[in-house]
Amino acid sequence: MDDLATRGVVLLGCGKMGGALLSGWLSGGLPPEAVTVVDPRPSDWLSAQGIRLNAPLPEAPAVLILAVKPQLMGEALPQVTRLGGGGTLVISIAAGTSLATLEEAFGADTPIVRVMPNTPAAIGQGISAMIGNAAAGEAHLDRTEALMRVTGPALRLQDEAQMDAVTGVSGSGPAYVFHMIECLAAAGEAEGLPPEMAMQLATQTVAGAGALAAQAQEAPDQLRRNVTSPNGTTQAGLEVLMDEEAGLPPLVRRTVAAAAGRSRELSRG
Repeated sequence: MDDLATRGVVLLGCGKMGGALLSGWLSGGLPPEAVTVVDPRPSDWLSAQGIRLNAPLPEAPAVLILAVKPQLMGEALPQVTRLGGGGTLVISIAAGTSLATLEEAFGADTPIVRVMPNTPAAIGQGISAMIGNAAAGEAHLDRTEALMRVTGPALRLQDEAQMDAVTGVSGSGPAYVFHMIECLAAAGEAEGLPPEMAMQLATQTVAGAGALAAQAQEAPDQLRRNVTSPNGTTQAGLEVLMDEEAGLPPLVRRTVAAAAGRSRELSRG
């Protein structure tokens, strides 16, 4: 990983998302001694990785990753703001923390990339979206993409305002899917299935359909048609689910709009 091994990487916070990134980097060959992690409550797994844990920061690391919870950002940032000034790429995966806020802390001449990952990153099945400030050039975005790719694809946005929509769709989206599994299992129970069987059927159905959608050549609407026989059982169910007034489409639009709206509120502080 070129100068990452020599100049080092600093990871501020190492919860589930930070841990997923660190695990991917180490598996990809980054030497543990090149990583400095600042975390007040390190897990047993983290303590066993051979990294520099809560050690003095390198003078000019190649990359600083901000992986603390948004509500802890104000408290945690003073520990690393001296790394601003242009020599270190700052990558933030904290939801709701705008580029403007980060520039106030590190300086506008610091290359900063804001990234929104999601929780399936923990098993390498996530997706991220990123946007850089004016000081972040193509090389900085390339490096960010390479670092995030260990948890799944990384997309580039055209405008920071799009980050709120990303938050509403993919950032919060896993929770919507988990709730869909809950609802599907509960509906199966209501039709007479034992609870454990209903949950297994619902979970594997969602997991399998998602994997098929990700791998198939057809678009999701065509995959839906492939399953739907005229006047059959699937059509009967879809007539309820796809109702334009009371079905899933308007509900999902309201759901994503609510999450995106909350993201905008958080970004404004």
